[in-house]
Amino acid sequence: MKLTELITHLESLAPLSYQEDYDNAGLIVGRQDKEVHQALISLDCTEAVVDEAIAHGCQVIISHHPIVFRGLKKLNGKTYIERVLEKAIKHDIALYAIHTNLDNVMNGVNARICKTIGLLDCRILVPKHGLLKKLVTFVPLNYADSVRDALFNAGAGNIGNYTDVSFNTNGTGSFKGNENTNPFVGEQGVRHLEPEIRMETIYPSNLESKILMALFMEHPYEEVAYDLYPLTNQYQNVGSGMMGELEQPMDEAQFLQLVKYKMNTTVIRHTKLRGKPVKKVAVCGGSGSFLLKQAIAAGADVFITADFKYHEFFDAEDHLIIADIGHFESEQFTQNLLAEIIQNKFANFAVRLTEVNTNPIKYLI
Repeated sequence: MKLTELITHLESLAPLSYQEDYDNAGLIVGRQDKEVHQALISLDCTEAVVDEAIAHGCQVIISHHPIVFRGLKKLNGKTYIERVLEKAIKHDIALYAIHTNLDNVMNGVNARICKTIGLLDCRILVPKHGLLKKLVTFVPLNYADSVRDALFNAGAGNIGNYTDVSFNTNGTGSFKGNENTNPFVGEQGVRHLEPEIRMETIYPSNLESKILMALFMEHPYEEVAYDLYPLTNQYQNVGSGMMGELEQPMDEAQFLQLVKYKMNTTVIRHTKLRGKPVKKVAVCGGSGSFLLKQAIAAGADVFITADFKYHEFFDAEDHLIIADIGHFESEQFTQNLLAEIIQNKFANFAVRLTEVNTNPIKYLI
């Protein structure tokens, strides 16, 4: 298939608009019209991973971390980043990254951590603002149901655990078409009054073109009247970190042993135990120290993440236990998540998980 089919599917689940400002997710090397038959999936894109892709005939490498975060001024092979890019281009291998956009969705990286350690009733820890918009349109009475259904099917009208959400008020629309019109109701040059429903619904801004296409296709009027409003509301399905609960409270030491086993980590750096049972757990794959205050405010007993600095451990102040399990370790199952996402959509497309351990940190045991 074309690479664009694969990218379209991935970005339908984790749109690029959901990534953080500093990030560089998306297609880094290659053309979207490239034919691909097999993908190699890795947490990081290193020279060894590119060599593996070459050896197995993979046309695209899908990594969690982008190989390029900042702009390059030269490409002469002096750094590992430049060498990866040179080798990928030379062997016509596309490089695609799906990073914080996959971190920030409900069924992304953090959800996989929650599932792995057995958390229930999971929700986004810090939902994002500014990702929602409101559509207002005006529909003749007999077409209200079909227009409403079309908008919902296109992805509008979702709030938390509720779907098909809209607000509707009856009113009267007026219009007069000139000589170039072919009005659905009324006559050219004559003002017409039509009973209509003012229909309001919200939608994620990344779905705007799909929502508007559904509106135009289903609405009977020659000229569709509609308004679009940006919203500052939180979008509960997109954001940083996650929060969940254990089915039954656990002893702190036993819980940390469980995390060590389930997350396949060699060591856990943690703050002192508090002598309290663990019930609520916050998680953030990768570097999550920026969420400590929010994890405390949410009432978490333990915050599982990585890359805490020495002095940042003091900031727990006995409100919770910080459990730093390592960056690679916290995100290692992202590879399996990506493989499932692709295979659930493209059952006959070949997906290979890397056999290269890209963790740059080694432990002396």
